[in-house]
This record gives sequence, structure tokens and C-alpha cells, in this order.
Amino acid sequence: MRRPVIRKPVTRKPVTRKLVVPAVCAAVVSVGAAAPPAQHGTPDDRAPKTPVAVGHGGAVSSVDPDASAAGIEILRKGGNAVDAAVATAAALGVTEPYSAGIGGGGYFVHYDARSRTVHTLDGRETAPLTADSGLFLENGRPIPFAEAVSSGLGVGTPGTPATWQRALDAWGSRKLGTVLKPAERLARDGFTVDETFRAQTAANETRFRHFPDTAELFLPDGELPVVGSTFKNPDLARTYAELRRKGVDALYRGDIGRDIVNTVNKPPVDPGSSWNARPGDLSARDLATYRVKSQPPTKTSYRGLDVYSIAPSSSGGTTVGEALNILERTDLSKASDVQYLHRFIEASRIAFADRGRWVGDPAFEDVPTKELLSQRFADSRECLIKDDAVLTSPLAPGDPRDPRPCATGGTAAPTTYEGENTTHLTTADRWGNVVAYTLTIEQTGGSGITVPGRGFLLNNELTDFSFAPADPAVHDPNLPGPGKRPRSSISPTIVLDRHDKPVVALGSPGGSTIITTVLQTLTGFLDRGLPLADAIAAPRASQRNTALTDLEPGLYGSAVRHELEAIGHSFRENPEIGATTGVQRLPGGKWLAAAEKVRRGGGSAMVVHPAR
Repeated sequence: MRRPVIRKPVTRKPVTRKLVVPAVCAAVVSVGAAAPPAQHGTPDDRAPKTPVAVGHGGAVSSVDPDASAAGIEILRKGGNAVDAAVATAAALGVTEPYSAGIGGGGYFVHYDARSRTVHTLDGRETAPLTADSGLFLENGRPIPFAEAVSSGLGVGTPGTPATWQRALDAWGSRKLGTVLKPAERLARDGFTVDETFRAQTAANETRFRHFPDTAELFLPDGELPVVGSTFKNPDLARTYAELRRKGVDALYRGDIGRDIVNTVNKPPVDPGSSWNARPGDLSARDLATYRVKSQPPTKTSYRGLDVYSIAPSSSGGTTVGEALNILERTDLSKASDVQYLHRFIEASRIAFADRGRWVGDPAFEDVPTKELLSQRFADSRECLIKDDAVLTSPLAPGDPRDPRPCATGGTAAPTTYEGENTTHLTTADRWGNVVAYTLTIEQTGGSGITVPGRGFLLNNELTDFSFAPADPAVHDPNLPGPGKRPRSSISPTIVLDRHDKPVVALGSPGGSTIITTVLQTLTGFLDRGLPLADAIAAPRASQRNTALTDLEPGLYGSAVRHELEAIGHSFRENPEIGATTGVQRLPGGKWLAAAEKVRRGGGSAMVVHPAR
């Protein structure tokens, strides 16, 4: 007979719990590496990739060493965590152009050490003001997804440059022109192509060839970039230089914006290509009226800690928060691996069912954010979980406005598709400020359309809208609308202790798998006692209210999988889920930066002054 999961009393939620932060072993400390001077061009010049760094003066963790080095450069020159985050993000626009860039958007979460408060910015892309719920319908039926992906129709108004400026204005100590310099230099001088960059280019090669400017930039001389070669982007260097001189108005009211509008509305397709790139309907007014939203974060109490993230239009904060509330009543530190994963999977399934019904852009939808994050609602959903049985997906949503224990009266609807790319960075500074920032152009390669002469790809974020209701009987809060933000799963997260000081900050790319990746990393670190780097590296599962749960190979090939199948779980193998970066505050003013050891070729953690 299977041992029951150890539960906490159901009558009350604990308000405090001493957190034993996993110790960092000496072997890990020795891995810490400072950023070398920002030189690029040959493999020997490239900053090394190390997944863990420990030291003083601030920290940066991203997927790329040149990007992390850009952030460290700003910290060394006296900049703060916000300045470093923008510098790192701009550099990722050079080295990770298929995941991020000024043609996209994102969500920015900031901890201010002086006030000990968390603030957020919603820099999500928006639909054109002419859009309506039929944006992706033709003769009443959804158009083929592939036709929306590589088209002007899928491009939303970019929010990334406006996010950078808003963050610097609110909390930065350096001007945009200063923090863009490392990325401009990197674009001009080049970076070293690695296996990941080549593989991502190869995966997009067919559609990149439809667009001459994209092919010219990313397929030099008509070929895939060679690993170890130097990749330069002089057009992007000039674009960054223009933003440095003129500010972001150059994009929202100037020549860069004009070029974006022209490209969206008449995608430049190779005359010899058979691809019919549907035009969009973006206008100068869409750019001029775009606004970044400053809004309160989501907040969830978990194990006596406060977990902050981004509120809708992203579903990340509410969905991670609801799942944590569901898991609050189970002592995961004493559960077996099978029991832990069973609870984690079922909590994710439930939270995704509720996300699909209730979360959309709050400017257009009545999103019950407070109710979704209430412990009362979580308790009414947690009682659905059984130790010896598995819930069936699609699971019907609950009603957070009228929570009833174990209610299953709603109508189930399948989870809609969401692309699995993006990039995340995390920064901290010597004053204790922290940033968790996830930015994106949606799927790998975005729309595939490069703005001629500008060196950056446009997003295809509007494909994150539901093309049509998943079930006509269920209200879908994620249909397109004029100026509406498509729902996201981005979940940049900062955890504070009872004294409102940072414990850990992290986030991940991965489309809808972002939510489960962040949730699993948090519970691995906070509940299971894993050091942050190990919580990041642990093999992942992802359940998103679907019939099958995704498992990475480390779990798919394990005995744990077979024990879970015996309960009733069904799985499919997913080679890679997410790519987390994070920072952890240590005693004595130290920071630990952590990134992936293997996923996406490994990440890059750096500190200003490594521990000796």
C-alpha cells in the first residue's frame, strides 16, 4: 500500500516557517567567475559559460555569457540592478535574436532595497487598434497557425524599448544611451557562434529564406552560420546607436517606427518564394499610443515567505500563486519523489484549468486576480487531489468568486497553444536591489521577418491570442481586441523573507511551460532543500491541463515515471523544458547567481567580485 502524503492541518495556513537556505559548498563557490573585459570576435575572446557564481558587488544571470558580461560591465561602473538588466537585455537582443529584441515585449519585476517593496512593469505587445475578435478568422474559421506565425498579422506593437526607458526612469541610475553601449559594441564587433545559435538558425532556415532581409542577416552567403565563427550585426549596432542618440521616440514616433509599420503591413517576401505572408494592420498611431503599464505585483504567502510576480495580462503570477496555495497544505519536504511530483502535477493541472477560464487582459476582461490568489479558493480546489488517482484533463475550472469545496460544475475547455521560447535574466546589485525580467519575441525566430536595414526580428506575439474559443460553451478571456494584450505565461518571480528582504529571484522562458518551470524550481529550492543551481538543473515535468504530462528524459526514463503511471498519470517525452536563471541572497552581502548547466547549451552566471 502506498504511503500517504504527509499533510498539514487543513484548518489554518501557517504564517511563518523558518527557511533553511541550502548551503553552498566550497566546490560551487570556486566556480564563480568575473566577467572579462567586453571583447568579442573569436572563441578565445568569448566570456566563459559558468552556471554558478558567488561573490560581492552584484550579480547577473542569463543564458548568454556576452549578455551577462554586459550587465556586469554596467555594475562595475556603478550602475544598479535595473541599469544592468537593461544592458543585459539589449545584449541578448544581439546574441539571442531569435528569443528577444526591440521587436518584442516582456515583463519586468523590480525589488527596491531602500523601500523593501516590489514593483512591476507590463511591457507586453498590443494588438493594433483596428483588431477585433476575428483577427485570425477567415470565413468564420481560424486561419492555419503557420500562416499567422510568419506574417505581419501576428505582429504586435513592440513594448521592449518602452519598458527599458520606463524602468530606467523609475529606478535606474544611468541613461539609456549609457546602458546600450555594450550591446551596440557587441553588435558591431560580433560574437562567437555556438551550437545553440546554429541549431536555432537551422530550425528556422526554411522560413527565414522566405524573407530576403532575414536570410541575408542570419544565413550569411546563403549558409548556416558556422560554429566558432564571428557573427556581426552592423544594422542593429546602428539601430542601437540611433536609440542612444534620440531615445525610444525614434521607435515610437520616428524613423525606426516607420520602418516597422511598413514591414508589418507589407512583409518583404522573396519574389521567388511561394510563401504568402499575410499583411498586418499596424499604424503609426499604434506605436505612438503604446504605453507600458505600471501595476502592483501578485503576492502569495508560501511557507512564511512572500512570493511576488507579474499580474495579468500575464497569467504567470496568478497561476504559479494558485498552485503554491494548493501545495501549501502538503509538507513537500517529507514527501517521496513520487508523492511530490504527483502533487506538483495535479496542482499545475488545476491552476491551468482556472487560468484558461479567468485570465486575460484586465483592460478588457473582468479578471478576478485577488480571488484566484485566495487561500480559500485554493483550498476548494486542493480537495480534488487524491493520493491514489489522477484527475482527467481537460479539467473544468472552478469559480474563484464563489469557491465551493471540490466543485466540478464548470465546463472544461482544452488549453490553447502557446509558443515555447523567450529569454529570462536576473540581476542584483551591491545595494540589494533585484530585477527578474523575462522578454520575448514569442516563438524561436519570432515572425521570421527582419525589419530591413534595422537588424532585428519582429515578434509574432499576437498568435498567443486564442484564434477562436477553445469551447464555444466557455467564455474565452483571451480573444483578440483593439489594443489588447495577449495572455502570457511569463512568470518573473522574487521571493522575500519576513523582513522583506530577498531570498531568491528567478524566471524562465518556455511559453506555457514557464509556469510549471518556475513552480518546480521554487518548490525544489524552498521545499526539497536543493541548492538553487540544482533546483534549476533538476529534470522537469510540465502539466498544463492536457491529457499528457511532459517529462524531460531524466524523469521519462526513471522508475519514478513508472510509479506515477501506476497511479494513472500519462506522459510524453519532451527533450527540454524551460531555461531558468536566478539569483540568491547570501549572508554577508554576497550574491549567488545560477543558470542552466545543460539546457540551451548552458547559461552564464557572473558576479562583480568573485568569492575567494
